[in-house]
Amino acid sequence: MTPEKLLKPYNPAGTEKEIYQKWLDSGFFNPDNLPARHQKPFTIIMPPPNANGHLHAGHSLFITLEDIITRYHRMKGEKALWVPGADHAGFETQIVYEKKLEKEGRSRFKMQPKELYDEIMAFTLENKQYMEDEVRAMGASCDWSREKFTLDPDVVKEVQRTFKKMFDDGLVYRGKRSINWCTKHQTSLSDVETESVEKVDKLYYIKYGPFVVATVRPETIFGDVAVAVNPNDPRYKEFAGKDIEVQHPENKLTLKVVADDMVDIEFGTGALKITPAHDANDFAVSQRHNLPVIEVIDQYGRLNDKTGKYVGMKILEAREQVVADLTNLGLIEKIEDYAHNVPTCGKCGTVMEPRIMDQWFISMKPLAKMALDAYETGKLKFIPESSGKIFSYWMENSIDWNISRQIVWGIPIPAKICSCGNAITDLDFTGPSKCEKCGGEMVQDPDTFDTWFSSGQWPLLSLGYPDSESFKTYYPTDVMETGRDLVFKWVPRMVIFGLYLSKQVPFHTVFMHGLVNDQHGKKMSKSKGNVIKPSELTDKFGTDALRMGLVVGNTPGNDLALSEDKIRAYQKFANKIWNIARFVLSQEGIGDGKTKPTNEKYGKITSDYDAELADMTKDMDAYRFHLAAEKIYHNIWHTFADVILEEAKKDIFAETNTQEAKLALAYILRQSLICLHPFMPFVTEEIWSMMPGENKMLMIEEWPG
Repeated sequence: MTPEKLLKPYNPAGTEKEIYQKWLDSGFFNPDNLPARHQKPFTIIMPPPNANGHLHAGHSLFITLEDIITRYHRMKGEKALWVPGADHAGFETQIVYEKKLEKEGRSRFKMQPKELYDEIMAFTLENKQYMEDEVRAMGASCDWSREKFTLDPDVVKEVQRTFKKMFDDGLVYRGKRSINWCTKHQTSLSDVETESVEKVDKLYYIKYGPFVVATVRPETIFGDVAVAVNPNDPRYKEFAGKDIEVQHPENKLTLKVVADDMVDIEFGTGALKITPAHDANDFAVSQRHNLPVIEVIDQYGRLNDKTGKYVGMKILEAREQVVADLTNLGLIEKIEDYAHNVPTCGKCGTVMEPRIMDQWFISMKPLAKMALDAYETGKLKFIPESSGKIFSYWMENSIDWNISRQIVWGIPIPAKICSCGNAITDLDFTGPSKCEKCGGEMVQDPDTFDTWFSSGQWPLLSLGYPDSESFKTYYPTDVMETGRDLVFKWVPRMVIFGLYLSKQVPFHTVFMHGLVNDQHGKKMSKSKGNVIKPSELTDKFGTDALRMGLVVGNTPGNDLALSEDKIRAYQKFANKIWNIARFVLSQEGIGDGKTKPTNEKYGKITSDYDAELADMTKDMDAYRFHLAAEKIYHNIWHTFADVILEEAKKDIFAETNTQEAKLALAYILRQSLICLHPFMPFVTEEIWSMMPGENKMLMIEEWPG
C-alpha cells in the first residue's frame, strides 16, 4: 500500500523544518554520538559567516558544498564533524553599524567607545540569530553544540595570548611605517582590505630645478625631501648625490638627489619627486637613504599647517589650486592622461591615503616561508591547482602585516604604549604606568586587532586550542572550503597560524569555490537590483532545488551564474523522485530494498546501476561534486525513471518476472536515495522514512561500495 504522505505532492515548506528537527533530535550532527562504525575523525571548520546580517547567495553555496562533504564522509563511516561559527567581522560590521547611525543622525565619533561597542554587540547578537536560522534552513548538518563566536571570551583570551607569544618570539613589533589610511572611516587597513581600482588621473610634468618630474600628486609637493633617479640612467649621473634647488608655490626648497633602483627609467622622465610621508615606495627610498619624513596631509585628508595658504583644503581641491599656481609660475611643462591602479577602501571606495604611523606589525617573511614550504612539500594542496600558484605568489612576496585597527568593534590589543615609542604586551591590562625607557606615562593601546588576526586562528580556536578534547581529537582538520577571493586574504593566515602555534598545517586540502553571480554572469549588487536572496528561493522552490542549482555545473574556483529557471528545474527533479517513490512503494512484496534480484535481466540492470554509482563515488572522493551531482541526476531521471522503471512496469503489469522487477526497483530506489542524500537531504530523508523495514535515519546510512 502506498504510504499516505506519498499520495500528496511533495511539499518542501511543510517538510523541511520537521526533517531538520528530526536530525537535531537524533544528536548525529555531533560525531561523538554516531554509531560504533564511525571511528576515523573527519573535520571541516565552517568559514564563519558575518554575524551582522542575513545570508547571501555565496553563503548558500559554501553551506551546500560543506554539507555535501560532511554528509558524504558521515555516510562513509567517519566521525564527521562540521564546526559552525559566527564572525564579529571587525571593520566590516562597524561600517554596517555606522551606516545605521548615519540614518539615525548620529556619529560614532561622538560616542564613548564602550557605548558604541555595547550597541554593536547587541546589534550583532540579534542578527547572529537570524543568520544561524538561515544556515539551518539550508540543511546544514553541523554540530551546533560546538558553535563558536569570534568574540567568545575564550577566543578573545587565546587571540591575545597568541599576540604575546609572537611579541616574545620577535615576530610582532611596533613601529612607524607606511600604512593604508581610510580618511572616511579613520582607520588603517592592510593591503588585503583594500581594492585596487583602475583610474585615469592627470599626470603632471613639473619643472623641478634641473629636472622635470612626473607626478599624479602635485599637492604633496610640500612634503618632498628628495629627487630620485635610477643609478643606471646616463641622463642624470652627474646629479646623483648632489643638492638641487627647486621652486614650489610657497617657497624654494633644497633637495638631495638620490640614486635608487626603485626608479623606473621608462616612467615619465625617469626622475621622481620623493614624498616619504605619502607614498609607500617613497618611504622605502627614505629608509634606504636616511631621508626625513614630512607629513603635509592630515588624517582627514586635508592639507596641514606645513602647506601655507593651502591649509585645510581637501586633497582634490588642493591639487587643482596647486596646479593652477604652478602654471602661473611657468612650472607645468605638460599634462597627460594616466591610467593606473589605485588602492581604495574595500567598503567605501575612498582612495587610500598612505600615512606614516606607529602601528603593530607581524614580521611575515619567516612565517610565509613555513607556509610556502608546506605547500611545496605537498602537505597542503589546492582545488583547483591554480589557486595554489596564487597562494605561492603571495607567500613569496609577503610584506609585514599591519594588525592594528583604529576601531572599537573587535578584540582589544593587549598592550601599553608610550609616546617615546616604547611598547609592551599586557594581557591582564594592569601593567606598569611608567615607561622604563623614558619615565613617561604608559597608556593602554586603544586599538583592536585586524579581524584576520583572529579569523586566521579559526581552525585552532573553533576546536578549543590548545587543551580541549575536541582539539586533541579533531585537529588538524581535513578540508577548508572557502571562496576563491580568500586565497590571499584568509587562507595564508590560517596556514601560518596553524604551523606557528601547532606545528601542523590546519588542513590538508583547500577547496575553493567561485562567486555566485546573477543569471547573466553579473556580480550581484543592491544598486543593480539583481540580488538573489536564498531565503526567497527556498521558500519558492525548496532547499533541495536551490542546493542542486548551486552545485550542478559549478566547477571549483569558477564563478556561477544562478537563475530561477535552473532552480525550478531541480524543483521538478525533486517531484520526479517523489513520484518514482510513490510507484515503487505502492508495490506489494518489494522487500526492504537491500536484496538484489538474481535473474539475468534484473541482475545485470542492478549491477550496471551500481557501476554508475561507483563512478559517481570516485567523483565525490576527488571533490568533483559538480560532476557527481550531474551523474546522480542523470542516473535517477534518465536511467532509473526513463528506462529501468518503464521496463519494470511492463513486467509487473504483464506479471512476468514480477518479483525480480520489484526487487530491482526497491534496490535501485534505495541506492539512489543514499547517493542523492548529500545533495538533496530533505526529500531523500522524507522518502527514506517510508522505506519498508527502515528504522534508522538516512543521514547515517552506509554509503554503497
